[in-house]
Amino acid sequence: MKRTTLSLIAGTAALAAVTGFATLETPAASGAAAPGAAAQLPVERTSLLCPAPSLSDIAETSYTSFTPVTKGTKGDGKAELKPVTEESADGTGDTGKGKGGKKKDAEPVLTPKAPGTPATGDTSGSDTPALAGTAEGKSAPGWTVQETTSIAAGTGRGLQGVTCTAADTEFWFPGVSTAADRTDYVHLTNPDDGAAVVDLDLYGKDGAIKSTVGEGITVPPHSSKPVLLSTLADDAQSDLTLHVNVRSGRVGAAVQALDAKTGGDWLAAAGEPADTLVLPGIPKDATDVRLIAFTPADSDADLKIRLASSDGLITPAGNETLRVKAGMTTAADLGELTRGEAGSLVLMPGDQSVPVIAALRVTRGKGDKQETAFIPATEPVGARATAVGNSAKGTTLSVTAPTAAAEIKVTASAGTEGGTPVTKSYRVKAGTTQDIEIPAPSGLKGTYALTVETVSGGPVYASRTLTATQEGIPGFTVQTLPDDRGTVAVPQADQDLSVLQR
Repeated sequence: MKRTTLSLIAGTAALAAVTGFATLETPAASGAAAPGAAAQLPVERTSLLCPAPSLSDIAETSYTSFTPVTKGTKGDGKAELKPVTEESADGTGDTGKGKGGKKKDAEPVLTPKAPGTPATGDTSGSDTPALAGTAEGKSAPGWTVQETTSIAAGTGRGLQGVTCTAADTEFWFPGVSTAADRTDYVHLTNPDDGAAVVDLDLYGKDGAIKSTVGEGITVPPHSSKPVLLSTLADDAQSDLTLHVNVRSGRVGAAVQALDAKTGGDWLAAAGEPADTLVLPGIPKDATDVRLIAFTPADSDADLKIRLASSDGLITPAGNETLRVKAGMTTAADLGELTRGEAGSLVLMPGDQSVPVIAALRVTRGKGDKQETAFIPATEPVGARATAVGNSAKGTTLSVTAPTAAAEIKVTASAGTEGGTPVTKSYRVKAGTTQDIEIPAPSGLKGTYALTVETVSGGPVYASRTLTATQEGIPGFTVQTLPDDRGTVAVPQADQDLSVLQR
């Protein structure tokens, strides 16, 4: 086998560590592409991590698992979601009856079903651990798990939701805070057999916050560690950016941002730094929208702020531009930005292209009945993206095509307890945001999954909002829908025995 073939196998294995594993075979054998072209093949293994949901004794948490049906999958498939348990590299640990014995397998929180049908499981209280999940075979491509928690009272009360994600080595979180009313934890989850070492850095309005507390944090194997962000800074600041940099190993990371007065939610990591960003799906009834931006570059970024409304791109009055100084976090209060219409924020470069990251903190409600959620800048839907845990009422799917018109296909799956899936196509005009009239599965029982596919045009960005009013408080949570990376391009690799004669 020639060296290029060996390199290809190694590269494919490296990709599998994050998104899954694609079987290496010639395109001719799979029928996926002509000779010489890359074959787009389904991944064969996907791993996800879910943070511990809450420290509240009255928290009620539901998990929903779903794998969309993917063409080209072969054989059987399986998936499981279990508590993360600390274990030494040699597979031994404390069983609760003394050290040195092998740990027993934990009971799964839920048992995923076959592709096309969602499954759900529930937990309650403050002792629910972080979860680690793996899907293989036909259950792997596009596997999505949602964690949704409802808290009736106390700090962070309201609806909190997060999409479980893969482990990685770097994360950016614009929008964190160490203010007196906020209690922000970054949850670091290590799924591997070796310890991970992590550096946590905060950046405020004046630049990097000097602290040694966040340096060299060890996350033991098969464990999760919450870190209170206020312990990393001496002075309280409302608008900060958190950088999670993994020195060795890899972790899953998510920030739980809890407010004593305005509820709270999970803040997912923002997409990769870029000169143009899209933050999709601001709720129509948002009473306050705050933009937090940061650039890791050495030069300042001058951004044009545009709102992709239901009628097209418009410039918000009084917030036409934003200057983000190098290495410093900048925030802007955009007020009641959407004014009763569907909207998404689009950030574009001025005279110079400088990579930035950004997130929105969105508030619904007034006075003592406010609730907050976050919308980070995200990647496009791409070929396909999925949001799970949707109910017959209280679900909004928002899509935007900021640069070019696009056609999308939306599929509502069968319910967790019954129903028939339905698919409908939509046309999204260039520069607009549209709240989709979701096609309801017939005979729906339980919750269902929404799968969005880009048919033509684009790019398309999307988010899903769940709402649930509790004692007059408009609880809500927003999750973006980036490409699920359920397939991977595998170039053709042919044997070349002539290399043995060179």
